Amino acid sequence: MTDDFPRRTFRLYEDVLPAGAPPVFLPSADRALYPVSGGVTAEYADGAQSVPAGTGWTGGGELTLLPGEADARVWRWELLPEGRAADGTLRAAPRTSSRLLLEHEVALDPGFGWLMRCDRVSFPPGGTAWTHVHQGPGIRVCLDGEITIETEGRTTVSGPGEAWFELGPAPVLAPTTDRTATTFVRCFLLPRALLGRSSLRYVLPEDTDKPKTQRYHVFSERVLDLG
Repeated sequence: MTDDFPRRTFRLYEDVLPAGAPPVFLPSADRALYPVSGGVTAEYADGAQSVPAGTGWTGGGELTLLPGEADARVWRWELLPEGRAADGTLRAAPRTSSRLLLEHEVALDPGFGWLMRCDRVSFPPGGTAWTHVHQGPGIRVCLDGEITIETEGRTTVSGPGEAWFELGPAPVLAPTTDRTATTFVRCFLLPRALLGRSSLRYVLPEDTDKPKTQRYHVFSERVLDLG
C-alpha cells in the first residue's frame, strides 16, 4: 500500500431485516447492496429503488432501507474516509441484526477519479480464473460453491458466506471446486476510466489461449466523489 495516498476503510457487512421491520437509517457513505434473499427498498436523497434478491445497487449519501414482505439478508459494502470508520452495524435498528464480515484499509491514488462497481462472477464446476490482476482493490464474498485464492504467497479457500480481500495489482490465481458450480459477488474500486469496461488483465502469456469459463454480470457502478 502506498504510504502517501489517503487511506479509506472498506467494509462488508451482512444485515438481516425481518419482514415488516421498521425502516433502517444509515449515515452518509459510498456503498453497495446485494440482497442474498428477500430484497429491500433503498431510499436516498433524490429517489428510491427496489433491490430484489439476486441484484445489486450502488449509491452515496444517507440511505434508508425498508424490508419487503419476506425476511431480507443483505450484503452491504461501505467505503469510509479516514477518521470516519465508526461501527456501521445496525444495532440501533429494532428487530434487525448485523455483523461485520470483513474490513480492509485501502489507499486510492488521488491522481485518478474512481468508481465503485458491484457485480457477480460465476464459474462452472472446475472453472479457473487464470493468473490475473485488476486495476483496483475489492472485497468478494462467496455465494455458492468453493473458490481458492492464491496470491502474494498465500492460499485461502472460501465457501458460501465467506469473504476475502484482493489488492488488485497483486496477481491472483483462482481455481474453483469441481464438485459444483461456484459464484461470488464483489464490490471493487476502479479508476473512473474503466466505467463500463473490464478491469481484468492476464499476467502469464501461456494463459492467453486457455478456456475462460467464468461469466460476469455487472449490477451497478457509480463514479465516486472522494473530495
